[in-house]
Amino acid sequence: MNFDLTEEQEMFRSSVERFAAPIDVEARRKLRLSPTGYDRERWSALAELGLVALAAPEDLGGMGGSVLDLALIAEAMGKANSPDPWLEHGVLPAQLMAVGGAVGALETVLSGEQVASFAWAERAQRFSLKAAGMKAESSGQGFALSGEKTFVMGALLADLFIVTAELDGATSCFLVPRDSDGVEVRAYRLADGSIAGELKLTRATVDATAKLNVEAAQLDAIVTQTRLLAAAEMLGLGQRLLDDTVSYVKEREQFGVAIGSFQALQHRLVECYARIEQCRSMLYRAALTDRSDAASWNRAAAGAKAFIGENADAVAREAVQMHGGMGITDELAIGHAMKRLMVLAKLFGDVDSALTDYATAA
Repeated sequence: MNFDLTEEQEMFRSSVERFAAPIDVEARRKLRLSPTGYDRERWSALAELGLVALAAPEDLGGMGGSVLDLALIAEAMGKANSPDPWLEHGVLPAQLMAVGGAVGALETVLSGEQVASFAWAERAQRFSLKAAGMKAESSGQGFALSGEKTFVMGALLADLFIVTAELDGATSCFLVPRDSDGVEVRAYRLADGSIAGELKLTRATVDATAKLNVEAAQLDAIVTQTRLLAAAEMLGLGQRLLDDTVSYVKEREQFGVAIGSFQALQHRLVECYARIEQCRSMLYRAALTDRSDAASWNRAAAGAKAFIGENADAVAREAVQMHGGMGITDELAIGHAMKRLMVLAKLFGDVDSALTDYATAA
């Protein structure tokens, strides 16, 4: 099978590398310490590159990228140790809006004019997509939403929330502008320095057009793809962790020689290399799975996330151990990469839950 990238895929990957290159460790740390955890101007520049539009179909103003196209971008984001929330505020909201028919809101997201966030997690619900604590009811010409969400990524950055709520016994998605009456956000920082938060709605009223026409099966399919793209970014992060560690052991000296000359460390680095290559094979296998077969697609994505999450974590631990205590600080790129990996590993399910879904689908 030919795994050479197309000219367009190479172009997008190169665009990511050039875009992320100026952000060194210090710039990344300052960006995370900003009031919203990110920079709006940088987000607009990312959108201008077409990286968000790649997630939407051409007939809705996007570029109609395939799952493999998106996975390659996610991997490049990870390898560059990019601080850009492309997956959670670009791909995921764009696909929900495209499927749900929110053409006007989608246009603003693709252009970078607005930032959207998916508010789905609830307390005591683990990784379930089913809305229980958030309720929606008909109110005049629209709907009134009341309840709470947690782990809302980019809580202070988002202009628009895509909120799941129970309506007539089913889980529905609603567009809720951040400046709506009855919307309250309590922010906190995640392990990677980005800002998430808890979203509380008290009879927040939206009009009838705010309800997205997203069926349960469609929501599951979008979340399944997001899981796979999270795995792709984890693969890129794992590659960055390995590359930086190999460079470090060639320079760090002990007993008058570079520690990279120690056979024990060489064996451990070879094991890390093998893990990364296996992860890459697992990613491509899943990305090329026939999506028309829902069971096979869910199984492949869940298996890829579990496998890559576990192995990328192992590489991160080796990288930190070889660097010593400074490896977990924000002074080195591997500290940032490891913390981003920790967040992605929990997105829509940790390793255990992904393995459970894999077994169920099998």
